[in-house]
Amino acid sequence: MPDLPRPAPDFTLPADDGTQVTLSGLNPAPVVLFFYPRDNTSGCTKEAKGFSALRADFDAAGVKVFGISKDSLASHEKFRDKQDLTIPLLSDENDTVSEAFDVWKEKKMYGKTFMGIERSTFLIDGTGQIVAEWRKVKVDGHVDEVLAAAKAL
Repeated sequence: MPDLPRPAPDFTLPADDGTQVTLSGLNPAPVVLFFYPRDNTSGCTKEAKGFSALRADFDAAGVKVFGISKDSLASHEKFRDKQDLTIPLLSDENDTVSEAFDVWKEKKMYGKTFMGIERSTFLIDGTGQIVAEWRKVKVDGHVDEVLAAAKAL
């Protein structure tokens, strides 16, 4: 695992609300980025709903939270509306941000090998430094753990 803290790769991605989000433009607010494999799958839905449920707590701590996957903006909008999500979802259709954060990995499922996003979360402080990261995330309890780390900043 790389040493922490380290600079977060800067990026600009489109959000499900029609805006463009630039990471460096969010400074000095701390940021949580959770990378997830696909809209409307069970683990991803549970994780996104968990972050949405605690959005007020993240807001109270001054922390901005974004979900990122390869899905299109149209897919994100349907996912958001169907699941009543309140966390902005960013579309990384070209994998550039996923690759920059080293979450674009070879995966295996049902005997097949393919490339996809490894469920990962990053906590970035107000100076643009990654101060905590979670790889190969197990969803249960994860959002609470991230919130605790964010509050400790």
